[in-house]
Amino acid sequence: MVSDQRISEETLQESKVAALETSGTMSGPLVGAAAGTRQRRRTEAMHLILRVLCMVTSVVSVSLMVTAKESSSVSIYGFLLPLHSKWSFSESYEYLVGVSAAVAAHSLLQLLIGTSRFLRMSSVIPSRNHAWLIFAGDQVFAYALMSAGSAASGVTNLNHTGIKHTALPNFCKPLHKFCDHVAISITFTFITCFLMAASAVLHVIWFSQH
Repeated sequence: MVSDQRISEETLQESKVAALETSGTMSGPLVGAAAGTRQRRRTEAMHLILRVLCMVTSVVSVSLMVTAKESSSVSIYGFLLPLHSKWSFSESYEYLVGVSAAVAAHSLLQLLIGTSRFLRMSSVIPSRNHAWLIFAGDQVFAYALMSAGSAASGVTNLNHTGIKHTALPNFCKPLHKFCDHVAISITFTFITCFLMAASAVLHVIWFSQH
């Protein structure tokens, strides 16, 4: 009986050791997989945050530009002339509004799709083809925003300085509210451009990891 009891105890001890060894070998891959999942979720959350910021800044840019209008008067050669300025009088400002509105729509669409997949615990970027498509779209919109912001900046600078060797004055003195709206709108346009470029960089990082 004593011999049988010793054999049973040895068998039980060996079973415990085998179980510990098995759990030890399994813990490494499981911990690594969990860490990889957490890293992926953080990266995807950053994608969604950038989409929110892009949407907000582009909406602010559009809102400020479409409300840019003011009436005043200016003296040229002693004659007091009425002035009325509105964003739609400039093709550059219209171009900025169009591009910023397109970026807002693009960001909202990607935000809705990404949030839906994120809440379902699915990958926000399901495939390389999807990643390439969004990467190309972000690049195009970033360049378009830079172009629109630069064109609008040229017109705004002309309003501030006037035209040399002519009687055309600094129109932003009598129309300061209009110029302030436009200047802030252009600033948010460039901020949106930077955010779109950051989103493209995140996709480059994703490509390097997959």
